[in-house]
Amino acid sequence: MPPHRRRSGGRSMFLRMLVRAAVKRRGRAASALLAMVVAAAVATAMLNLYVDVQAKLRKEFRNYGANVVVVAKDGQTLPPDTLATVNHTLGGKALAVPFAYVVGRSQKGQSVVVAGTDFPLVRKLDHWWSVSAWPQGPQEALLGARASAMVSPKGESFTLSFQGKTIPLHPAGTLRTGAAEDSRIYLSLPEFTAWTGVQPSAIEIAVSGPPAEVAAAIAQLTQALPQAEVRPVRQIMEAEAQVLGKTRSTLLTSAILIVLTAALCVLATLIGWVFDRRRDFAIMKALGASNWLINGFFAAEAGILGAAGAVAGFVIGLGAAVWIGRVNFHAPVAPRFSVFPVVLAGSMAVALLASILPISLLRRVQPATILRGE
Repeated sequence: MPPHRRRSGGRSMFLRMLVRAAVKRRGRAASALLAMVVAAAVATAMLNLYVDVQAKLRKEFRNYGANVVVVAKDGQTLPPDTLATVNHTLGGKALAVPFAYVVGRSQKGQSVVVAGTDFPLVRKLDHWWSVSAWPQGPQEALLGARASAMVSPKGESFTLSFQGKTIPLHPAGTLRTGAAEDSRIYLSLPEFTAWTGVQPSAIEIAVSGPPAEVAAAIAQLTQALPQAEVRPVRQIMEAEAQVLGKTRSTLLTSAILIVLTAALCVLATLIGWVFDRRRDFAIMKALGASNWLINGFFAAEAGILGAAGAVAGFVIGLGAAVWIGRVNFHAPVAPRFSVFPVVLAGSMAVALLASILPISLLRRVQPATILRGE
């Protein structure tokens, strides 16, 4: 017989033996498969929730403003090309907003902090600001709640002065944050610069990504801007790291415990499988089958079991993740098909690791002893 036919016949016989082993012992195969399906479903649900929740949390944290700040050293202003350098260095992966500050005076001689910025960018950066109306036209200002009570308590027009230069303004809306912004008056940056001649002294940046990417962005900016100081906003970064860390730990710990429980179930099933089939393996050895062939046969059974459990568990786990998202988080959870390779590899690894002890028992099978009925 030609060699290729012998190989084809060997593969066909190998597959028939695998199918027959599953059919003849449906009970044990079903219990092991059920354990793998449960493990794969739980792992899929947990990983899907973690990936989706992580993306949503990062998006929510970006709504709380910048997590990196670039400020001029020694109270100076930043060079005119600093904003362009920041955008070029970060490659469009972050949102950068310039701010310039002076202390102006109201018509009654009261001191007030006046800031110049880019309103369209601020609206994207600081979603958490409570603003009644944003400035739309020239000489319109956004007034903090405390500053409004000082310079325009009835919403009337007012005048500010700085170093002998005055500018008439009309309040467009009121800003409430409960922080220092409530005591400031915000103007559009071109009007602010034309009035004061002062360039931005700070750039607030929202960098997306995990803490490692934020740290890498800070390092890049520090190298690109030696004349400025680049520092993280500790409150935002630490809160984000803590929330994401606790979420990851909770979900992954739960998944690991359930997968280990399923692995023990598969191990017990496979050991019982070996004892049920001792005579079959003894006959195979008596007919000349090597230990490598028998071990490969058993490992193939375990691998197929893990793959089948991964596919079924992945489908069930996606449904479970969507249901958990709606019931507990009241938010849709998008199916993350990117976790399937992880679930598939993990399920097969669990099944193969669970087969190590049964395979070692197979090596001890003595054909003569088994076939004599001892």
